[in-house]
Amino acid sequence: MVEPSFAKRSVINHHEYLPGASIITSDAIGIDKENQVSTTEGRQISFDYLVIATGHMGNCHATKTERLRQFEADYEKIKSSDTILIVGGGPTGVELAGEIAVDFPTKKVKLVHRGLRLLEFIGETAGKKALDWLTAKNVEVILGQSVNLDSSSNGTYLTSIGETIVADCHFKCTSDPIGSSWLKETILKDCLDDFGRLMVDANLRVKGFSNIFAIGDVTDVPELKQGYLAHRHALVVANNLKLLIEGGDESKMVKYCPATSPMAIVSLGRREALGQIRSVTLIGRIPGMLKSKDLFVGKTRKQLGLQG
Repeated sequence: MVEPSFAKRSVINHHEYLPGASIITSDAIGIDKENQVSTTEGRQISFDYLVIATGHMGNCHATKTERLRQFEADYEKIKSSDTILIVGGGPTGVELAGEIAVDFPTKKVKLVHRGLRLLEFIGETAGKKALDWLTAKNVEVILGQSVNLDSSSNGTYLTSIGETIVADCHFKCTSDPIGSSWLKETILKDCLDDFGRLMVDANLRVKGFSNIFAIGDVTDVPELKQGYLAHRHALVVANNLKLLIEGGDESKMVKYCPATSPMAIVSLGRREALGQIRSVTLIGRIPGMLKSKDLFVGKTRKQLGLQG
């Protein structure tokens, strides 16, 4: 976000890697017993096989141009502000705080997180190291509180315990709800668990359906919800679809093995990062060499068959 030109490589148009596909920009609102998906425009899309990969809710309709403009606007917002509030102490919030602290060391950054430690999705040691690193960069970290962004007035924000925070701008870095609410009125309504996730079998098929798969954050696969794992889901489903379409034996479908050991790399500015692989936690230039150079954008583009 502190380098808008970088967004040109990281924002990818689906047509770039799916040249032969028909891409429909719309909201799906229904799935019926006739193997049809309905959209908000009233369109009915028939399918033999369906893959649900709706992740979390967000602004998924923005065009590439609109997204690039948003990156530019966010950069200008950072550049013109003296004090910046970041809400959320997960990987996105920590990475943004690190970027601003390194590129704009004179700016005051305040990070508020409702949890009792940062980076709760990985180990306590990693969270403590991230806290120490941010504090050393003069980032003010406030734990155990949340911020009501709707209550902000003239740069004043109210926390969950009644404290006020003054900032020129804010960035919301908390997760959005799982993108499954629309499924509650479909044939898959009974396939959602108590958290709104689709229950899948070992082959990543939605339980009870032989031709509907699900991948990524919308599934109930017992593992951390991370991008590289969603990519593994996709590879499993792609192989299984190929087998089924070619009339293969279902018993030979690939089974997905959930990741049991937490693994993550969180960027801390341009050159450093925090890495956890199983029980080992590293911070500094070594993990930074793996991610901070281009945030895995080059790797992702290569996986999609695009030029780096």
